Formats: sequence, C-alpha cells, structure tokens
Amino acid sequence: MRLMGVMMIAATLFLAGCSSAPNTHAPYVSSEPPAASGQPHDDVIFHAFSLLGTPYRYGGMSPDTGFDCSGLINYVFRESAGVSLPRTTSGLSALPTQRADPLQPGDLVLFSMAGRKVNHAGIYVGDGRFLHAPSSGGHVRVDSLQASHWQRWYAGSRRVLD
Repeated sequence: MRLMGVMMIAATLFLAGCSSAPNTHAPYVSSEPPAASGQPHDDVIFHAFSLLGTPYRYGGMSPDTGFDCSGLINYVFRESAGVSLPRTTSGLSALPTQRADPLQPGDLVLFSMAGRKVNHAGIYVGDGRFLHAPSSGGHVRVDSLQASHWQRWYAGSRRVLD
C-alpha cells in the first residue's frame, strides 16, 4: 500500500515536470522545476503528498488523528526538513517575509478568507497547485491556485526553505 502511494507521488511529480507552458494567469507561480533530489524542498513535497486523503480535524497535528491546515504544515516541515514553524495561521503569517516570488515548491501560501486576518494556509507543490487541509469534513488535498475561490482569498506567501 505504501509503495503504491510512493509510486503515485513519483508519477504525479514526473507528469507535473512535463508541463510545457509556464502559467501566465498568476505571475507569482514559477515554471521552474522543483529542486534537485535530496533537497529539503523535495522531502517536504514527498512527505506532504504521502498525507493526501488524511481527514481534516480542527487542532489536528498528526496523520493518526487528522490535520488542520497549520497542523499539517507544522508536521510536514518538522518531520521532513527539521524546521520548526508556528502552529497557527496567524503565526505563519507573522513569519519574516522572504521573497517568494515566483513561488517555488515548498513555499507556504496564505489565505484570508474572513477579512484581513490570515486563517488558512497550504504548501505550494509546483505547477500552480498547493496542498492543504481544508475545512471540516474535508481531507488533505491538492487544489489549483488559479481557481477563482483561491485567487479571491490569496494573501501572500512565505519562503521558509532556502
């Protein structure tokens, strides 16, 4: 079962790397391929993809109990890159702004879905897509940043890996 998941992740990343045209709808999205194998970016992306389908749980911080968006980010970066990040979306948005334009795989994407306060976050995985733990009843999934819903609420990004 685990081997099948790893194979699906590898196939997805291979196909994403085969895309022929850069995204012109959102200038902050990079057309550059992910960093070379063995880099912290790759470890973060592979680990995040291994958690697809994990149920959403408010306050959740593990694959056994489920994740909320910031719990998912905290867990993935801690376990795969040894990086300790804030546990809340407000803490993530308060991180020092490092230029994340264009977005690169492993960057954090932030959303303000209720006013100006950041209250949702995900991990950019490349090709205009991000991985996140959506609201109650959802599961960890990948969505397009170009979707009008996410474009409307997009509040910025943070680069935490060099």
